[in-house]
Amino acid sequence: MSQSKQDQRKYQILDAALEVIVSKGYEGSSMTDIVNKSKLSKGAIYWYYSSKKEVYLALVNHWVHQYSPTLNLIIEDNQPASVQLKGLFDFFIKQYETDQTIFKAIAVFWSIASRDNDFKEKFDKVYSEFFTLIEKIIIKGVECKEFKDIDTKIAALSIMVNIESTIWFTLFENYGVSATKYMRTIANFILAGLIK
Repeated sequence: MSQSKQDQRKYQILDAALEVIVSKGYEGSSMTDIVNKSKLSKGAIYWYYSSKKEVYLALVNHWVHQYSPTLNLIIEDNQPASVQLKGLFDFFIKQYETDQTIFKAIAVFWSIASRDNDFKEKFDKVYSEFFTLIEKIIIKGVECKEFKDIDTKIAALSIMVNIESTIWFTLFENYGVSATKYMRTIANFILAGLIK
């Protein structure tokens, strides 16, 4: 089987796993659920993944590989740091408006990470890389005198936490505030606090 056909099958499995984990949760889901949703044979699934845990960990890797190029382009762009930060917020707003499924799955993965060290380590690594990406933008803004001289780690953590708070909108009543309006307002608040 060609590499592109293998990749296509893996994506088919991971897409099915995403739907399953969002609808059934981790404990409530099984490899059979993923098999049924993917419309592949059980043997095909087990050829690539030995357990549902392995599938779900691979799903996290899949997202990292899918979104990293776009996020890295934002910081590699030769724009001012404020434009890069706005681009970062816009990326997550667009993702939320396009498909909330990933945000819902992340909430499930947070719950798993509190009980499973493999998921905790995986998400620690993902968030560490995301934190570093945000901090690079903040450092650039401080060094270019566009931003106030602030603690870049606290600023990066604040931005990361506010971006991740979008997950809340997938779980709870929104109190008449859309996630998009919330994210745009938070982005403006943060930028107003950073810019000299």
